[in-house]
Amino acid sequence: MALQTSGRRILLGLVSQSCHHVRGKFHKQALTNAGVQKKRMDLFSKEAERQAALVTDVEKIEVQYQGQPEDCTLIMNKNISTPYNCAQHITQMIMDRSVLAEVDGQVWDMHRPLEDNCSLRFLHFKQSDPYYANKAFWRSASVMLGAVLESTFKDNIYVELCSYPSPNVRTGSFVYDVDLKIPTWTPTKEELRTLSGEMVKLAMAGHRFQRLEVDASLALKMFEDNHYKTLQIPHIAAQSSTGNTVVLYQIGNFLEISRGPMIANTNFLGKVSVMAVHPIQTNQGQLFRIQGVALPKGIMLNHFTYGILEKRAAELNSGRIPVINKDDLQPTKAAEALST
Repeated sequence: MALQTSGRRILLGLVSQSCHHVRGKFHKQALTNAGVQKKRMDLFSKEAERQAALVTDVEKIEVQYQGQPEDCTLIMNKNISTPYNCAQHITQMIMDRSVLAEVDGQVWDMHRPLEDNCSLRFLHFKQSDPYYANKAFWRSASVMLGAVLESTFKDNIYVELCSYPSPNVRTGSFVYDVDLKIPTWTPTKEELRTLSGEMVKLAMAGHRFQRLEVDASLALKMFEDNHYKTLQIPHIAAQSSTGNTVVLYQIGNFLEISRGPMIANTNFLGKVSVMAVHPIQTNQGQLFRIQGVALPKGIMLNHFTYGILEKRAAELNSGRIPVINKDDLQPTKAAEALST
């Protein structure tokens, strides 16, 4: 197995390029990570365009902003304008530091359109109680790790992302559980540094976390090449407010299923380290739990203190192990298992 890096290959093990190992059986490799990503993005782009075309009349709404430098009323466009657009009318500082919005008391993505007259506040990492900002940061770091894993390996390794536990800062690490279709992997320090470097590149790319709610049937078509997601999607959709929709997030060429919310932009990720790969056993076989630790941009720690966080992040995260068996996966558990 090999990771893709700038002009070089890092060998992770001996894996045939023509087949991969899945639960004790070999079958011919037919899918590539890049090909599957392209198919998903094509479907996502078409659906985003279709939904945008549904907004034919521009209706004005009143947004009651509460915060620095002063409270004010903004006249915005219903189902078009986002909290980020509102921030553009206030100050550069609000634009730059706002991680999330709070709309009528509900935590809201910065790039999610506003649906009616509302009150608006902005959340950031340095406020007195950054609970929601921190939780979104941890969740978003897991999604970014998934994006890196899906795009970094050479095409002889088909990466099937499973899920990650509900974000919990107290566990000391962000996580993604993934099926690499190999029996073992003990990464070298260089390999972990490569993954960390790819996380930094993704952060520096400054991709927005773009939210889109889609019908479950379309989500199933998008993720038909990932059997973990196809098991999870019907149960997630059943728990939605409509009973049949799934929320997707796009960053660059990567799509994830999650209830969110996410941070506004990948560039809110500051110092980051991918620290460990742990094999975990599920009711359908082995996955790898890949773990890291990160700080929000602008939050500084000295080398010694950050080293303590890295050491803790290398320990096996105690978050919930995915339940994969379709017969055992109840709707409430599915909602936890799939990228909460």
